[in-house]
Amino acid sequence: MKAILAAAVGAISEAWSELRHHRLRVLLSLVGIAVSVGALTAVVALADYQRQFTAEQSDRYGGRAATISISASREDGAAIDQDALDDQFTRVAQRYGFTDTSRVSQYALTAPVQTGDGVHQATLRLMDQDYPVMHRLALQAGRWFIDGDEELLAPPVVVSEPLWESLGAVPLSQHPTITLTGAPAGTYQIVGVTPSQGQGDTEHRIDMLYDTYRDRVDELPADATVTREVWVPDDNVSQIGPVLAMDLRAAADDGVALSVSRTDWAAQPGSTDSAATFELVTGAIAGLVLLLGGLSLVNVQLVAMRQRIREIGVRRSFGASAARVFTSVLLESVVATAVAGVVGIVLAVAVLRTPLVLQMFSGLQDIPPFPVRAAVIGLVAAVLIGALAGVLPALVALRVKVIDALRV
Repeated sequence: MKAILAAAVGAISEAWSELRHHRLRVLLSLVGIAVSVGALTAVVALADYQRQFTAEQSDRYGGRAATISISASREDGAAIDQDALDDQFTRVAQRYGFTDTSRVSQYALTAPVQTGDGVHQATLRLMDQDYPVMHRLALQAGRWFIDGDEELLAPPVVVSEPLWESLGAVPLSQHPTITLTGAPAGTYQIVGVTPSQGQGDTEHRIDMLYDTYRDRVDELPADATVTREVWVPDDNVSQIGPVLAMDLRAAADDGVALSVSRTDWAAQPGSTDSAATFELVTGAIAGLVLLLGGLSLVNVQLVAMRQRIREIGVRRSFGASAARVFTSVLLESVVATAVAGVVGIVLAVAVLRTPLVLQMFSGLQDIPPFPVRAAVIGLVAAVLIGALAGVLPALVALRVKVIDALRV
């Protein structure tokens, strides 16, 4: 084993020495290979970025994988006893040890709010503390809800950027408040601001804890809908979902229909197709460029081999075997492209960590680390293209006859 390892190290060392001796001969070809390997590596890494970006965008709407949503309705259109459903939902969550649950009600609740340019109807979105985490809700400034917020004399709210600007955009460090009238009348402290959803977004929206709202109203409006959500491990959702549905339906009143379903992106077929297609198409282009760089290296090596016939003859005359000559010439290309591949990978890592690239995925909360598989794929591709580029020159060197070579 030691003899084999020593022979391999010796062959690589010899190839590196030859490469250094003829470095100007292959430099231009290696630049193209380094760029190609860097592009191939970057494509794989960008596919991971794109996959994470798509997943986070989907999380904001359907929840993280895996989110189970429970909604209730009555066929006769009568109001639903939301408090009774809350109690049963809480008991079931405690029984199964669910740590991330939330109730959410939106789109149907409004409240008048006094701003600097008049009274506006603000849309209310009720939620529990876990909802922003489950849906990766972004903030422009401030914070989301924390334990103990519902007990404050001026309960916290999070407002949308257009509403915050209408209120004068008072810095959150000055503890600005907002006064609501109507059903949830009272004074609330603004602790966070959500960013506007585009240039035309003028929605005045207030995010409020569900229990804060319920403490101020006797009951929810008849047209208000409340959805209850549970975030569970993706590998257990197929077992948890049916059992959860059965327990909730067993305690529901007559006439109440419960719908239990997954809403996260991972439950949708073809959810990762776009990232895979992007990686396949751009990877194929980078691979083609890498192949062209390898062909250029073959051409350079063949031309150089004609100039090294006497050198090969001298080595053979001093006892170098045909296999040693073949391996030496082959490893010259392999070592050269491997070094170029490492340079390309380093360049890819540096470029992908620049602010310009990260701005392409603005809003990305969990920036994935540079994937090891991208570096491995790039390095393996460099070694393979080096092996392919070195086979033909190595065969030419193998066919050199000692007597004819010494006459040159």
